[in-house]
Amino acid sequence: MVVSAVAPPRMTPYGSPYVEPDGLVKKAKAEIRDGLRLFGQATASFRGGPDYLVIGTKRGGTTSMARWLLEHPDVRPLFPAKETRKGTYYFDINYDRGDAWYRSHFPTRAAHALRCKAAGRPLLVGEATPYYLHHPHAPIRARRFAPQAKVIALLRDPVERSYSHWIERTRNNVETLSFADAVAAETDRLAGEEERMINDPSYNSFEHQHFSYLDQGRYARGLRRWMDAFPSEQLLVLRSEDMYADPAAIYQQVLDFLGLPEHALAEFEAWNMKPKETVEPELMAEIRDRLSSDITELETLLGRSMGWT
Repeated sequence: MVVSAVAPPRMTPYGSPYVEPDGLVKKAKAEIRDGLRLFGQATASFRGGPDYLVIGTKRGGTTSMARWLLEHPDVRPLFPAKETRKGTYYFDINYDRGDAWYRSHFPTRAAHALRCKAAGRPLLVGEATPYYLHHPHAPIRARRFAPQAKVIALLRDPVERSYSHWIERTRNNVETLSFADAVAAETDRLAGEEERMINDPSYNSFEHQHFSYLDQGRYARGLRRWMDAFPSEQLLVLRSEDMYADPAAIYQQVLDFLGLPEHALAEFEAWNMKPKETVEPELMAEIRDRLSSDITELETLLGRSMGWT
């Protein structure tokens, strides 16, 4: 299936469609946000970086885990805190903005040290960007900037993930095709895109990020890159299904991995969970068949069954 080229919609630096602020209040808030980011960049040399990275997968519970971690008393938010931003998309689509832009999202070292001193223990700051797992350059870039960071990957059944990904892109008016047509068009849409990204690190592919419904479920390729970049003791790979089934247990596993003390949340709220319609079983079976070898490859890489086949 050949899809005619359509100009992609304007996006924010954080991966969502751009909405022009209307009215004085919204415009004033946008100017304040821009001013704070400029201030953060101007003071970048005094700011730190991430202690942990939640790298995906997209639609695998990244937002929920990021929010749960921010509810821990020993985890601090990105700057400015009022934005409640979970991630920066720096090591993938914003890398050309430079390290100063990235550091502008983190607290100053002096302010962070004072908070740690007041708490009497180390406090952590991190971010969660679900495209990091799929982007070919993100692991090396992250290793260069934050070699001591702990890395967390949440992997969801890639068939269910593909449909959830399409729903989100449709809801955001990024995708105009039906799920069946989008799946049929994916090969043509992505043809040569990753190769171009690898050959030209400055190239950002809209299609590779947004229309990779099946491709982002081929986890072994992305995980190998992260495994090559970071030592095994700094990488935690979890199943999203386990997080949904027993969030308290998985949350505690993440806290142990990050060296954080036990903390009980009042509620494990599932963020970005929306109702969805059922898909034709034949289409889902076709997708599972197409991804079966990738699931087997992942299980061999991790040395354990993922329970998706």
